[in-house]
This record gives sequence, structure tokens and C-alpha cells, in this order.
Amino acid sequence: MASSHRDRTPHSLSPLFRGRRRQGTTIAAVLPATVAVDSLERVLWWLFRSSIGAATRARVLLAIREEPRNAQQLAGALVLDYKTVRHHLRVLGKNGLVTTAGERYGQVYFLSPSMESHWTVFESIVKDMKTRGDRRAAK
Repeated sequence: MASSHRDRTPHSLSPLFRGRRRQGTTIAAVLPATVAVDSLERVLWWLFRSSIGAATRARVLLAIREEPRNAQQLAGALVLDYKTVRHHLRVLGKNGLVTTAGERYGQVYFLSPSMESHWTVFESIVKDMKTRGDRRAAK
């Protein structure tokens, strides 16, 4: 039986997780069966429910929503290594969840308009992580 589009990992995400993806992990495996999703919701479920670094990315998004900041400010506020923050900002940017203003070092990160419109979906994913006792849940 052929798998539906919903069962496949989004091809656009494959390069971001090369070598880190668990074999057999599909979008359908982490989504409730009754959920109808658009492409950004699929990305949110993938990035925050079934990938390594989900909790850190969630913390970064929560901090940006609280106050737009540059990578150095985020690293200080989250007590994370600067390179770790830059990595997660790159992943979030490539998937359309954050936008920037300014030049290189001083670039300030904001939630993208599409992320703002899907904020309740993101919150429900983080809540689901916490209620399941997922060790990756954002604190």
C-alpha cells in the first residue's frame, strides 16, 4: 500500500537533519490521526515533536516572541553557547519560522508572520511535549 503525502518526511527538511533522523520516523507517527494540517503545521510538528534539538528550538522561539534579539543576546538570555543558538536560528530561518532585520552580527531575529499566525499550534505541540513527559520539552 502506497504511503500518503502526510506519511512522508518533508523533503525540504531532509538536508537539515542528514544523519540525525531516526529511520522510520514519519509525520503520521507524531500527528494525531484526526488532525488536518497545512505545510507549516507539518514543519512545526517535525521540528518540535520528532527531532533532536526540539526543546532548544522551542526555547529560542519563546525568547524571540518575548523580545526580538540578536544571536548573542539570545545566547546570554538562554545560557547557551553562541554557536548552538546560531545553528538553531539557521534551522528556524530555513523553515520560515523566523525573519531578520539588520546586518550580520547585529541581526535581530523576529517571529515570521506565518509563525505568529501558527503560534497556537506551536503552543499545543510544546504542551503535548510536557504532558507526555518528553525529556526534550521546553522548560
